[in-house]
Amino acid sequence: MSDIENVKKLREATGAGFKDCNLAIKESGGDIDKAIEILRVKGISKASKKMSRDAKEGVVAVSGDETKTSVIEVNCETDFVAKNEDFTNFVKELSELNNKKNSNLDDLKSSKMKNDETVEDNVVALIAKIGEKITIGKAKTIENSGTVNNHYLHTVVKDNISKLAVIVSLETKDNSEVVKNFGKQLSMHIAASNPLALTSDLIDQSIVDKEQELVTEELKNSGKPDDIAKKISLGKMNKFKEENSLLTQAWVMEPKKKVQDIVKELSIADLKIKEFYRIKIGE
Repeated sequence: MSDIENVKKLREATGAGFKDCNLAIKESGGDIDKAIEILRVKGISKASKKMSRDAKEGVVAVSGDETKTSVIEVNCETDFVAKNEDFTNFVKELSELNNKKNSNLDDLKSSKMKNDETVEDNVVALIAKIGEKITIGKAKTIENSGTVNNHYLHTVVKDNISKLAVIVSLETKDNSEVVKNFGKQLSMHIAASNPLALTSDLIDQSIVDKEQELVTEELKNSGKPDDIAKKISLGKMNKFKEENSLLTQAWVMEPKKKVQDIVKELSIADLKIKEFYRIKIGE
């Protein structure tokens, strides 16, 4: 086989550029397997230089079904690459694998993909090919017994890939269209309202403490008596918790009602919001 044919074959196998493939073929003495390894080593070198850069763009992908649903975030440097076919194909396959691995990132990164290479090696190869830093970010799998999952994608890039994703787990034995429709609407509500927790007591204490600091600082120089300032502070904190807890948020489709009011109006005795997860690129 001629060097040109070897270069063509190497390009098809790796997706690397002509110049890199040509040099690798010469360095390997025409051995395709050795040339692939040479490119991989060079790819690792290129990747290590790129890993110091910021990767704040990217996509999130959802996979699974109504009993087990997973979401994973994959970051890159530019929105242009986030829409690149090689990138989105990688994310789609990674998403399915992530669902099988229950969002255990250590297991995921060492797992083999369809090309028989590990996820980590595929990330390195993709960095070398595309020329941008690529990282695997947050991942979450929701699977609860006696529940039905719904999800919502906002700013869809392609198929199950988007810029924002929400998963909602509803606990109920009722699998009617009413429940499914509520699940969809609730997912859209969460996408728009970004609640911090299901109820106020579940909001991360560090977030509450930070908000309290801001409120205290705001009132410090107000000139109001201490007892009045304390009442105002309490009122502001209660409002903060109410507006950031899913059940007490104003329902986006009927703002005069709260989410918990909508749940009651459905009159499904065993219906509960079990769990939710929202992820948005850039947040």
